[in-house]
Amino acid sequence: MRDLKDRATTNKPVLLGERNGGVVTLTLNRPEEFNALSQALLTELDRALAEIAEDDRARVVIIAGAGKAFCAGHDLKEMRAHTDLEFQRSLFEQCSRMMIALTELPQPVIARVHGVATAAGCQLVAMCDLAVASENARFAVSGINVGLFCSTPSVALARNIGRKQAMEMLLTGDFIDARTALERGLVNRVVPKDQLDAEVKKLAEAIVAKSPTAVASGKRLFYRQLELGMADAYDAASDVIACDMMTEDAQEGIDAFFEKRPPDWRGR
Repeated sequence: MRDLKDRATTNKPVLLGERNGGVVTLTLNRPEEFNALSQALLTELDRALAEIAEDDRARVVIIAGAGKAFCAGHDLKEMRAHTDLEFQRSLFEQCSRMMIALTELPQPVIARVHGVATAAGCQLVAMCDLAVASENARFAVSGINVGLFCSTPSVALARNIGRKQAMEMLLTGDFIDARTALERGLVNRVVPKDQLDAEVKKLAEAIVAKSPTAVASGKRLFYRQLELGMADAYDAASDVIACDMMTEDAQEGIDAFFEKRPPDWRGR
């Protein structure tokens, strides 16, 4: 993939894109700013996700961060430089659209968390489908420390961990360590720092080995049913799995199972 540059300021890419087989890695590349989500970076993430959504070769997306931090949230200097309400609303609406795009993407998204993830950075981890963290990663929704309740991160956080645990993080701004994040359901796996890449690769390869058709329809249904009542959720799920049964991949997968051979997936 092409590197995505900050056109508004310098020629330095704020987002790096790399493809390895069916795995696309997007690396937030503002290490001096702890990968804060500037307008430019949000714009490039939007563009990259839209491009990946149409790419049948892409099977899994990994979001990583350059430098010491995974993501320190919004760029407070950029926010402070604008005193008008219109700018602030536009910024948070742009970020919210990008976060929702992660769940609407056909491909599963894995957060590779090697360092701190704070405020909207913690939100980013929560909005990814899966997350693998290094033992020295830390998480916080710390806006309250600068007079801002992390309202938008609270949407993602409350959909990942328990309500009272989420409120404690939001009201105190305190950090939790990677093991606590694992216990609360914010991340899937925690490994030593030197094993992080291997663990992310292992998870990505497990997904790439599955039917892309089933993965895409299943991800779509998963987020849709979360917002429904139980009866409506079962109705939606029943329709999806019935339609999935009609796909070439399902027929191939079942035949391969009985014939004791690896399946040859047809595609999304």
